Amino acid sequence: MERPVAKKRIEKLRQVINRHRYLYHVLDRPEISDQALDALKKELFDLEQEYPEFITPDSPTQRVGGKPLKEFKKFKHPEPMLSFNDAFDQKDMKEWESRLEKLIPGSKKEGYYCELKIDGLAIELIYENGELTVGSTRGDGITGEDVTQNLKTIEAIPLRLLDEDGAVNNLKKEGLDRFVSAAKKSLRGRIAIRGEVFISKKEFERINRDQSRASLKAYANPRNLAAGSVRQLDPAVTRSRKMDSFSYALKTDLGQKTHEEEHLILKSLGLKINPHNKFCKSIEAVREFRDDWEKRREKLNYEIDGIVVILNENKTFEKLGVAGKAPRGAIAYKFAPKESETVVEDIVVQVGRTGTLTPVAVLRPVNIGGVTVSRATLHNLDEIKRLGVKIGDTVIVGRAGDVIPDINKVLTEFRTGREKEFHMPKKCPVCSEKIEQVPGQVAFKCVSKNCPAIKREAIYHFVSKRAFDIDGVGPKIVDQLMDAAIIHDSADLFFIKKEDLLNLERFAEKSAENTINSIKSKRYVPLSKFIYSLGIEHVGEETAFVLAKEFKTLNNLKNIRLDNLQKIPDVGPVVAKSIYEWFQRPFNLRLLEKFRKGGVRVIEEKTSKESSRLAGKTFVLTGTLESMGRDQAKDRVRELGGDISSTVSKNTDYVVVGSEPGSKYEKAKKLGVRVINEREFVKLIE
Repeated sequence: MERPVAKKRIEKLRQVINRHRYLYHVLDRPEISDQALDALKKELFDLEQEYPEFITPDSPTQRVGGKPLKEFKKFKHPEPMLSFNDAFDQKDMKEWESRLEKLIPGSKKEGYYCELKIDGLAIELIYENGELTVGSTRGDGITGEDVTQNLKTIEAIPLRLLDEDGAVNNLKKEGLDRFVSAAKKSLRGRIAIRGEVFISKKEFERINRDQSRASLKAYANPRNLAAGSVRQLDPAVTRSRKMDSFSYALKTDLGQKTHEEEHLILKSLGLKINPHNKFCKSIEAVREFRDDWEKRREKLNYEIDGIVVILNENKTFEKLGVAGKAPRGAIAYKFAPKESETVVEDIVVQVGRTGTLTPVAVLRPVNIGGVTVSRATLHNLDEIKRLGVKIGDTVIVGRAGDVIPDINKVLTEFRTGREKEFHMPKKCPVCSEKIEQVPGQVAFKCVSKNCPAIKREAIYHFVSKRAFDIDGVGPKIVDQLMDAAIIHDSADLFFIKKEDLLNLERFAEKSAENTINSIKSKRYVPLSKFIYSLGIEHVGEETAFVLAKEFKTLNNLKNIRLDNLQKIPDVGPVVAKSIYEWFQRPFNLRLLEKFRKGGVRVIEEKTSKESSRLAGKTFVLTGTLESMGRDQAKDRVRELGGDISSTVSKNTDYVVVGSEPGSKYEKAKKLGVRVINEREFVKLIE
């Protein structure tokens, strides 16, 4: 084929392929088979290989995305990408509507635009002169990661918007003639679009089948897999997972007056929008839309966890502004937590690190929200009585906040008479020693200090990340060490020799040496971490830090009187008694001496030069922080002299709100406590 002929053929192939991509992904109206489309792509690829000078960045063949990257660049969004506050029932929705009416009377008359809330990953797309130039993740809402190469592999995202003629024709078909001039201008300039990328249920199942064949761990759910796929440094991996996408917001002003118009414009430009989104005139119509899709969600080929409700009139939406992390004029109306029916096959008892016995329901395995659930905590006898649950009962199990398995209801109509009552054992199920009920509490405890379960759980806690953080020594290694009688308590870890480990399974010369070095590297530990690692009943991270700040050294704490302990702020009578008694027991004093002989040195807390900057300020964290882990945030506040609390009160100075905050956020608003978002918090601690 001669060069001029090849050039024309390449241009025509691109035009035809893009047209059929649009028909398939945007209009859901394919005119040719997948095999025919693949043949067209193959012809284009072959011609471009023969004439590489004609390859352009927006060619359909360039969806492979290029070579693997070493790292992602940062991308600052033209304007913040906000998240939404949640509503869980119609009462929440009516309260939201009332708040809008108070701020702008008559706002509800303009109606609401409702979108299915896709369980995926938010993205922003930037097109320049019609060509995709940047695709980024949400990140912290201000700055995301440039994942353009990966997003280019997703067929539903056009590498080039429709040309002027195509866009103009579509706008006229939708009756949107008044946007024609602005659309033409934008196609010759810059346009910003937001959307969601996700993995379909069918594709998720295929990927997990491949994982199973390769004897690899299955992925937990489509959302996590989608997020991980978008952030692959090798675009070929992203491409192999056949992701999908919907666009839902136009951030460039083309004169649109409503959110509904934005969707119509996006579709006219060649973007894929969700065909199920709908305008609702009233909050009652919103509820009907939400309830309908809660029933029909399983029929969709992708996961949704609710709907997004947006005030349709853009001008009013903008006037309402932002509260904390979210726009006031929009809200996520969530579905009820996912539930399933199963059978309680047994109720067993676990012994925790403090000796407390916790009843656990052993369930017939059931899949809930993409996770196989086989156990659910029953907390204590009071909870068992409240539920009225028996061994053999058919129950409804849900995952609270889509995370923790919980028995929500007993279906007594399925009872046959063979069900059995649960009784707390008279002896510890691990050491067979006597158990006792804690005075004034519903809890039962094993009273033997030599109980292997208590010791084992105590060591698990000791090596955990927020305690000594001994890398390479997790529960499985602890089990091996205890089963081989190499260790009997936490202090024994510091006497282990390399030769001890070489006799254990999975330990070779190098791995044994690494483990010994890891233990040695933790011999110098801040006082707060040491106190927390001891597993003293009722002493969590926050209390450990308060004690470390108050006493400075372990010796001071060890010799404190009970009445002085009770005077310390945030240490109540029960906690004070627990701490005092721990340091009075000879066994524990011997343990502390053993740590000393093992080379453990407890040091005062690290303080920065600016450690007084947040002195006297109390912070409460709620929700997920994007730019740092919660533990990292806590450590930084403490370094600057501030305090962390787990509860909101009038004495709280700041409530830091991440994505998907809990009830602490609502309590802060009721008490008038200052609420700051992640960006403000980062600025405060930098």
